[in-house]
Amino acid sequence: MNPEQLLQEVQEIFRDNFDDETIVLTRQTNAEDIEDWDSLEQINLLTAIEKKYGLKFNLADVRGLQDVGDLLDLVVRLTA
Repeated sequence: MNPEQLLQEVQEIFRDNFDDETIVLTRQTNAEDIEDWDSLEQINLLTAIEKKYGLKFNLADVRGLQDVGDLLDLVVRLTA
């Protein structure tokens, strides 16, 4: 999967979940960068990503996520 394409697709998921078309993600984006990104939104984001890519995250996978880059790396690993 093309890393830039994946970032754009995940950015669209973020925009949909937060209802904010101005969100621009980088690999370094984290919860502190998006005002409404709390634990509930984290679950909503992960669920939307699971649905989009046909994945199932487990707690060990998501526990250590620090930023969007970690999330993208996880998606790539699970879809490989």
